[in-house]
Amino acid sequence: MLADVSSWPVGRLLSVAARLVERRFHDFLAAHQLSHAGLIALHHLTPGPRTQRELAAACRVTDQTMSRTIEHLRRSGHVVKRADPRDRRRMLVELTSAGDAVLAMAREKERDSGDLLGAVEDYDRFREELIRLITVT
Repeated sequence: MLADVSSWPVGRLLSVAARLVERRFHDFLAAHQLSHAGLIALHHLTPGPRTQRELAAACRVTDQTMSRTIEHLRRSGHVVKRADPRDRRRMLVELTSAGDAVLAMAREKERDSGDLLGAVEDYDRFREELIRLITVT
């Protein structure tokens, strides 16, 4: 198998690696009532509360998609919605302590789990290279 994989172009390697990591991580997320979209939303809530529209923009999804994600996160206790004190017509989405805890566990699982990225010797460098690859213009 290694001989076959070693001949693949980089694009295919990245694509297959992404799918494998995503599948492996799915079980962890499901056990904590999370989806990949929910995890990204929790990440974008760590700086503080946001409106649904702000959160959708940060996650690069539509308002409707974010509405469903927020509702799932709310039902599972990872976020709360409350009126914006500056404009009572707007609702803010805020991370709960349970949401913060599950996000921390997910980050630890990603970094230290042998079945996710454990094969990567230098996690920080690998992450930096991926970011550079994604953000190159």
